[in-house]
Amino acid sequence: MLKINKIKSDRVIDFATEELQKYYRMMMPQVNEVQINYAPEAKDGFRLGLLEDFGIENEAKDPRFDDVIHIDADVNGGILAGSNPRSVLFAVYRFFKLQGCRWLFPGPEGEFIPMKKIEKQFYHKAADHRFRGHTIEGAPSVRQVLSYIDFHAKEELNTFGLLQVDTYQQRYYFHKHNEKNRPEEGYDPAVAEEQWRSLYESELQKRGQIQFSGEHELVAYALGLKCSDRNAYASGKKKFPPEIYQYLALYDGKRDFYRNDLYYSQLCMSNPEVQRRMVEAAVKAVKENPHFDYYGMTVGDISRHHCQCEECVKTRPADKYVKILNMIDERLTKEGLDTKIIISSYTDMMFAPETEKIKNPDRFILQYCPIYRSYTSSITEDSVFPEPLPFKYNDWEAPDSAEAAISLLKQWQKDFSGPVSIFEYHFWIKQYRDPGSIDFARRVYEDTISYKILNMQGCMEDGSNRSFFPNGFPSHIYAETMMNRDLDYEKEFEDYYSHLYGSDWKMVKDYLQKITDAFDFGYMLAEKSKDPTLGNHYNPDRVPYLAKVKEIAKEMRDKIDEHTLLPIRPQAIAWRLLKHHADWCEGIAKVMIEKCQGNTDKATELMQNFVDEFGKREYEIEDYFDFYLAVQSLFPFIRKKILLEQIV
Repeated sequence: MLKINKIKSDRVIDFATEELQKYYRMMMPQVNEVQINYAPEAKDGFRLGLLEDFGIENEAKDPRFDDVIHIDADVNGGILAGSNPRSVLFAVYRFFKLQGCRWLFPGPEGEFIPMKKIEKQFYHKAADHRFRGHTIEGAPSVRQVLSYIDFHAKEELNTFGLLQVDTYQQRYYFHKHNEKNRPEEGYDPAVAEEQWRSLYESELQKRGQIQFSGEHELVAYALGLKCSDRNAYASGKKKFPPEIYQYLALYDGKRDFYRNDLYYSQLCMSNPEVQRRMVEAAVKAVKENPHFDYYGMTVGDISRHHCQCEECVKTRPADKYVKILNMIDERLTKEGLDTKIIISSYTDMMFAPETEKIKNPDRFILQYCPIYRSYTSSITEDSVFPEPLPFKYNDWEAPDSAEAAISLLKQWQKDFSGPVSIFEYHFWIKQYRDPGSIDFARRVYEDTISYKILNMQGCMEDGSNRSFFPNGFPSHIYAETMMNRDLDYEKEFEDYYSHLYGSDWKMVKDYLQKITDAFDFGYMLAEKSKDPTLGNHYNPDRVPYLAKVKEIAKEMRDKIDEHTLLPIRPQAIAWRLLKHHADWCEGIAKVMIEKCQGNTDKATELMQNFVDEFGKREYEIEDYFDFYLAVQSLFPFIRKKILLEQIV
């Protein structure tokens, strides 16, 4: 009989007991009698509770946010404890990982659960980073978001940002970029933004996740508009009220919305009425969402497009931004609200304020958003940081390296003594620049290692929740390294690949390395053009390498069929995905062969034809591959030049 005793009464610990029961029985199906009790004085069976319930020192600086996991148990039971209820759930998952269980990708079919007797395990670990998380991005369905939330906790990631749900889910149900193969489905934006959001938040609360929200909606809220109407305004189905144009940024002599988009537009932040509206909107949002631990107060998602009125140009956008943040803090303090506020060092706000300072650092966390940096190198202990780039109003040069981006961050830190975290973009467009994922996975790992060097409290990844094509190792190595930066990369690689592909995992590694080498991560990141005037990807020297992809893909296809009937379900799926992956790589290579020779028109034609054809199989692989985001991130690069704003 399996005995589970809850030492602490808590909804997250309740869920942890359910997970313990489930995976214990999956490993040992013969155990079919289970007894679960609330028993604070229990001395036998599995005991789930907080560290202090067992007299174990809790080294967490702030138990609300810091995760400490403790395991001392065998087949008959023992202690599964944590610094908070969420950490108890993580202790359950880590206990089973130590038994040989693996969660390789979301959903039951991504679980590798061996049937064997449970062994004694001892483990004690404080997470190396306070915040370890992800946001919603790309184009997921409601089912896919729910599946990822479950997977997210199993990866021992503790923070989740829902942002504006409807923005991303409309793309799925409208099947953007795949309209020829999948007609638009019935969809109500208000349901997504209100009902589905509540569903997701409930699932996150059940797992004790730290929740943050706040994207670029502060502009919309300040104007009295609904974010769920964003697409309706952008498409012209709805018209903006004429009285709100006076609050918009003056740009090229006109106050207007950028592309009719609520998120891409800026406000006249020196205007006292705009400041009042932004403060009222922020306080209202915090009051209506008391379950959020952190709320992001971010302005428009467009760079070099701030207000050019006589008053605004007197100071940097960051000065006006910080002034408004201080006003928000004062109001929240007066209201007795302790929600933390995220300062977003993003686009124009990368350039630190010159005149304004954060008055109450305890309220804020500075979030460094290196969206422009190069991903061909990482910060190390030997990194040399250049002089910070100069700021010129609406006409600044973006930092093109990780070191240059950090130099700008250091300017913020001169006057801000509060905590700093990073908002990264690995799983946004960058993952699609390395179709083999080998160099990309290494970059994720090395970047994650660098966060401790930079004294970052954590990382939030902005990117697709379906980053499992050809596999989820980059996602896995991010989660594991955020928990333990001292792990051995090569051992972790072998562990993941051998569980996912079985005994022939080295064959897959060799194949994906060949694919990575053929495309070249730096070239695909548009950093190896022979003549930028002819395009970001003009490089005829790449033709012979890209031409090899067809042969590499064919060689792999011949081997894949031998593995698609493997009895271990995640392995069978993984090998099937490789077959689709080979076709994807071959199609992209044909496009890039033309692009690297400067044949943009031909590349455009090939890309559109390939997208239409490959899109026929989207439904089959959509739980693992974000087709919308992949196309969105690749298609613009066949043009002669690309601006970052054209991707989002």
